[in-house]
Amino acid sequence: MRVALISDLHANEVALSAVFRHIQRHGVDETICLGDVATLGPHPREVLDILKLHSCPCIMGNHDEFLLDAQLIYSYTEAPIIQQAVDWCREQLRPADFAFLRSFQTGLERSLDARTQLSLFHGSPRSHMENLLATTPPEELDALLGERRSTVMAGGHTHLQMIRQHRGSLLVNPGSVGMPFREFANGQAPRVLAHAEYAIVSVEAGELSVQLQRVELDRAALRQATAAVAHPLAAGLLANYA
Repeated sequence: MRVALISDLHANEVALSAVFRHIQRHGVDETICLGDVATLGPHPREVLDILKLHSCPCIMGNHDEFLLDAQLIYSYTEAPIIQQAVDWCREQLRPADFAFLRSFQTGLERSLDARTQLSLFHGSPRSHMENLLATTPPEELDALLGERRSTVMAGGHTHLQMIRQHRGSLLVNPGSVGMPFREFANGQAPRVLAHAEYAIVSVEAGELSVQLQRVELDRAALRQATAAVAHPLAAGLLANYA
């Protein structure tokens, strides 16, 4: 059983298309999205269309819920540019897009074999706005993860790839397809890297492996796609794609 995990697409059609091409070359049984799909970037509708085309199960991220509840973002950030970018993306969506967003689940479980369980969420099992980091103290992780543990527990949200062993479970963050960060942003303006990230979790002949993948992107295509649409974060993203 081989499962590809993608997360934090953030309306980046160029990156998502490249990642699906990469996944197809590697061969997987299922691709699952861990949330934050259609905000901040230039192509929210197109990204949703790609997910639907690939019949990709999706988890509800905080940014996905921001699109459905326009007031929720004010409890998350005071940055006007982020609020404006989410509002702009919401204005691009069609009724069918909102229906698709409402189909997203809070979490998913998969059995990779009789002994290997995969638990999926966005931020943490209890909240799509919590951060699981390589530096999070073990006692704090215990509270964030809750009592129910799986062999592999995977979420996104931080835009940082990670594999960490915690009390026998593997904690995995596949990174971000659309906006991978150079370091933890912690509420500050991030440095966005010009590649895409995802992960493959597999069990073959009873052996578990987790592969973090980095997909190089065409920077000219990124710049062209970003500049072609007048969205609030265009200037900041273009500076990272130079």
